[in-house]
Amino acid sequence: MMDVNDNSETLDPLFDTIAKYCPPPSGDPEAPLQMLVTLMDYNDFVGQIGIGRIFNGRIKVGENVALVKRDGSVQNHKITQLYGFEGLTRVPQTEAGTGEIVAIAGIPDIRVGETIASAESPMALEYVDIDEPTISMMFMVNNGPFAGQDGKHVQSRRIRERLTKELQHNVALRVEDTETPDSFKVSGRGELHLSVLIESMRREGFELCVSRPEVILHTNEQGEKLEPYEDLTVDVPEAYMGVVMEKLGQRKAEMQDMGQELGRVRLHFKIPSRGLIGYRSEFMTDTRGEGIINSIFSHYGPYKGELPGRKNGVLISMETCETVGFALMNLEDRGVIFLHPGTKCYEGMIIGENSRENDLVVNVAKGKKLSNMRSSGADEATRLTPPKEYTLEQALEYIQNDELVEVTPNFIRMRKRILDEADRKKAEKRAQV
Repeated sequence: MMDVNDNSETLDPLFDTIAKYCPPPSGDPEAPLQMLVTLMDYNDFVGQIGIGRIFNGRIKVGENVALVKRDGSVQNHKITQLYGFEGLTRVPQTEAGTGEIVAIAGIPDIRVGETIASAESPMALEYVDIDEPTISMMFMVNNGPFAGQDGKHVQSRRIRERLTKELQHNVALRVEDTETPDSFKVSGRGELHLSVLIESMRREGFELCVSRPEVILHTNEQGEKLEPYEDLTVDVPEAYMGVVMEKLGQRKAEMQDMGQELGRVRLHFKIPSRGLIGYRSEFMTDTRGEGIINSIFSHYGPYKGELPGRKNGVLISMETCETVGFALMNLEDRGVIFLHPGTKCYEGMIIGENSRENDLVVNVAKGKKLSNMRSSGADEATRLTPPKEYTLEQALEYIQNDELVEVTPNFIRMRKRILDEADRKKAEKRAQV
């Protein structure tokens, strides 16, 4: 085993190179205070916390400062707490100077990109724009038959409080009320951004239903519809290049560049954000897990029209029951099963993927018939293919507009918005009229 001192000696050339070629922070410690807020946090004891670097001057606890807002208005506040950083740990300080990264408390309505300046001569630094949300989802109260059996927080009031608290430090998040008090429109910077919030909520004991992610459309001055585009980078073995290009072409992606190295191909695309919804799991299947995919928001561009959705329908439970191994074995000819035997399910819950395009209501509680006669194969054992289980991100990508993901602390279920089969058919007929 290598000794710690050996590690430090090995890294000495790296540290020396950093010290030699990376210039120290610029700024004038004698100039009036200027600090740019770049991160937000919240603490129940001290309230809103702004984190950023001091560009000029010094800052002290108890000092009166000016907050220069985005619109140019100036507010006067007093610094109540000041923290520096040692690694990932915050350390209380009484004073900090130019070049230091600090966290301050005492300004209740501080926002990212605003400037904390000297109260005597407030001068703003260049404002930093925050990328607007591109994806929205509906967060709803869980109205399924199993509501309240697993989570502690199921009421719309608790969900609203949690989302409001998240806004205090998650600067790219937006929360809007809807026509119904039991649902909220939550917008963020992508599926991952929103799925991290959902995962945090379920670990805190929340139960809720969430809808399929949808892109946020804009309209330009000429009245044309605009949608968000992503810069997509794909790194795959040569053998899978064809299927990846074919699938991305169907999703309106346009190739920008292609490179090749050591048997792998790197492809760059411009693709509508809608085209990436539901594609990542398909991509991993197509590349046998050997592909690497990464995307980042690029710009808003012309609307590309309709995109192909999920091709297959789903298998839906016809009643509230526990799944039976014999029934699941017989349903394997119909498609892919998502549940283990003995799993509780309810009417309208998705239990698998149909091999055809239509949805199919099935009986997952059908047991083997018993008789007093023995016959060939009567005692044949039930053999099941392991079910295909979905993570939260995969479930959000998989569902369609008429489906929801039910999220609880211990379960992730997919279901139809309308649970009753007769009511679903009536809704489909109304939609066709």
